[in-house]
Parts: sequence; C-alpha cells; structure tokens
Amino acid sequence: MSSAPASRKFVSVEGSDIHSRSKPDGFRFSLVSYNILAQVYVKSSSFPHSPSSSLKWKPRSNTILEVLKDLGADFFCLQEVDEFESFYKGNMQNLGYSSIYMKRSGQKRDGCGLFYKHDCAELLLEEKIEYNDLVKSIPDGNSSNDDDHTNIQTVHADKQKDVEPKNGSKSNTEDRGDPNDPRVRLKRDCVGIMAAFKFKDPSRHIVIVANTHLYWDPEWADVKLAQAKYLLFRLAKFKTLVSDRYECIPEVIVAGDFNSQPGDTVYQYLVSGNPSSNLMLNCLDESPPIPLCSVYASTRGEPPFTNYTPGFTGTLDYILFSPSDHIKPISFLELPDSDAADIVGGLPNFSYPSDHLPIGAEFEIIKEVDE
Repeated sequence: MSSAPASRKFVSVEGSDIHSRSKPDGFRFSLVSYNILAQVYVKSSSFPHSPSSSLKWKPRSNTILEVLKDLGADFFCLQEVDEFESFYKGNMQNLGYSSIYMKRSGQKRDGCGLFYKHDCAELLLEEKIEYNDLVKSIPDGNSSNDDDHTNIQTVHADKQKDVEPKNGSKSNTEDRGDPNDPRVRLKRDCVGIMAAFKFKDPSRHIVIVANTHLYWDPEWADVKLAQAKYLLFRLAKFKTLVSDRYECIPEVIVAGDFNSQPGDTVYQYLVSGNPSSNLMLNCLDESPPIPLCSVYASTRGEPPFTNYTPGFTGTLDYILFSPSDHIKPISFLELPDSDAADIVGGLPNFSYPSDHLPIGAEFEIIKEVDE
C-alpha cells in the first residue's frame, strides 16, 4: 500500500524573525542536495527492509519527481542520477528547470545532475570534473606520489567500516584491480560539476555551484581525500576564471554526497580553511584553497543522519558555502527524527524514495550599500 511522499519545510535560522523574513535584505534563493539512488543500484537483495513495490522504477521515479516538485528549490544538486535523458531532463524541464549532467566514467550508468530554474538564474560557464584525471598525477614508473592534490595512500582509513551498505553491495561486483597500484586505486569513475550563474534579479550577482559524489569505501579514505583536494583545487581555478572573465567576486556553494561523516578526514579537510572550524588537522599538510563552512553545522549543527538504513545510519551529505559579507544562510531544510513513523525500518520506502534524505538551504545575497 503506497502513501504520499514526505513533505519537508525550510526552517528559519535561529534569530531570523518574521519581520526580517518578510522584508528581506537582499535576493533569496534555495538549493537542495539529494542522492536520489540510481535505479541501477536498486535491488531487493540490497534493500530487503524496503517494500518491494516501493523499489519499482515507475512508482519510485514518480515519487522522486513529486519530492523535487514539492521542494521547489531554485537549484538541485542531484547525485546517482540515471535515466537522465529518458526521464529527469524532460520532466524537470516541464517544471521550469534547465540542467547540466555529468555521467560517471567507465561503464557506470549514473552521474551528477545540476538543475536550475531558468527564470531565476542564467548559466554563464560550466566545467566538469572527472576524478580519474588524478591518475595523470602519478609519476611514470614510480608508485609513490608526491602530488599536493592527491597524497594517495598516505592517510589512514577512517574508522567507520559500514558507510553506505548499498554501495557495499556494489563492491561485490566491482573489480577494483590491484589496490596497491595508485593508478588503479585512483580510477574510481567519480565525477562532479561546477557552474557559474548570474541571477536574474536586479543585483545580477554571480554564484558558483558545484555538485559532486565522492567514492564510497571507508577503507579507501585516501582516495576520497585525494578527490576532495582535487575538487577544491579545480574549484579555486574555476573561481579565478569566473572572477577574471566577469570582473566579480562570485559566491561559492559546494554540495553533494561526500561519503564521509563529520569526524572523517575528508569533512575536516573541506571545512579546515574556515577559521571558525577549530579543527586540528595534524594529518594534513595544507589548508584547502577555498574556505568553506557547512550550512547545517553553522546553523543547527550537522544532522544525526542523511542516510538511513538498518545497516548504516549517518551523515554523508553536505551543503558548504564560502563565507563572505554578501551571502548568508537564512533557513535550512528540516530533516525527520529517527523515530518518525515514515522512516522507521529504514529507507527507501513509499514516503522516501531513496536511502538518502534531501538536505537544503535558503541563502540571501546581501545588497551592497552604495558609497
């Protein structure tokens, strides 16, 4: 028996009263990040706790679409998007969204999709990230690696052993080759998207939005850290390109499934450039090129989980932004409690079509005061 998809609301950041919300200081926009669970990974054996009919493509895809429509964000950063051409592109276009899609490398069938309301923002520039490019950084004839952006096999694996069990099931069929060969180790077919947008409000402010999905295996924390470093390295170059070409200082937002929990090295690296993070990074030899702050951590605290199954419950998804005088988060998407009736037993189900939850934030672009 099916039920309606769960409806979630944006909750005002503490201190934002009704007056300030009804009379904004500047232009507002919303962004949601959501690993929607690729249908190619949906098997009853991977999700024995889920009602079998909730896993079928037709009802599940319609529920995903209903969730996205209900959220109505100006930007969607979606991960594990398959059936892009056959389903999501056209259906999201009907809802007013244009899209950028990056399919994973190799034989993988899913990828990252960045959807944006074309009446809200104009696409200026885009770049796609293939983390397999990290293989090129390995010196020929030498298995050691001195590249600043990889440091492959120099970081001990994070302590968590059970991140994303459904992805663990993928590993049963994934021939990963020789794990001691860094060229093999870095070739994980993961991708990302970076895009610069100009808002169509009077401010014409420019924002960079990045969407990514890092490698899943907690035992390969060095690979995830290499990907995170490469992401911010590429993002810094992209920001410089946008700044020079459009003579501006763009805001920066990074969202996605980072397959890392708040205590993990990847998370610590991503936020370590923010002076208020107060994290001791004795395992890292440099700070990231762009300071980033987590929306949830800076407002309500990271949620206890964004992935919820009997085998694993934890936070893997984040929305990060580069703090500045011109942007601030003013609300965040509420998340269910672990004892909520519609998630008890684990996801996905009829109310939540993925094993992940959508996370979201509303930002305000602060008007510049004329001199």
